[in-house]
Amino acid sequence: MKQRCGWARGDPYIAYHDEEWGVPLHDDRALFELLILEGAQAGLSWSTILNKRDRYRQVFDGFDARKVARYGERKVAALLEDAGIVRNRLKVNAAVTNAKAFLAVQREFGTFDVYIWNFVEGRVVQNAWVDKVPVRTEQSDAMSKDLRKRGFTFVGSTIC
Repeated sequence: MKQRCGWARGDPYIAYHDEEWGVPLHDDRALFELLILEGAQAGLSWSTILNKRDRYRQVFDGFDARKVARYGERKVAALLEDAGIVRNRLKVNAAVTNAKAFLAVQREFGTFDVYIWNFVEGRVVQNAWVDKVPVRTEQSDAMSKDLRKRGFTFVGSTIC
């Protein structure tokens, strides 16, 4: 039987734990999805977001950053009426803002993947915390600071 972390309870969490959590990610679309979902999760549980992820994928055009970057007030208003996502104006607006910043990073670095993996020198970090996972690290502080400098929002150190 596969050994799982204590938080992996229930089908969505088990699938997420076994197939995604801690797995290196290099696909820009998937990285954009994670960026938007992590921002939406701020102040909420990750299970809330996992349960809404399929709807997010539908209403955010499969997390196509080019499409999200072009969302106007009409689309934002429609999103704020959709009970299938977190209906928080700041978080929905952050998705649009972050899409624009994401595209700018892609233009500068070629891919978002190249940019984001620079914070860990392109290597997977294998931590071995025993008692308590810290809410921030030197790398997450640097990542958050640089993302904010580039215009991203909802990218605090804890989210990073």
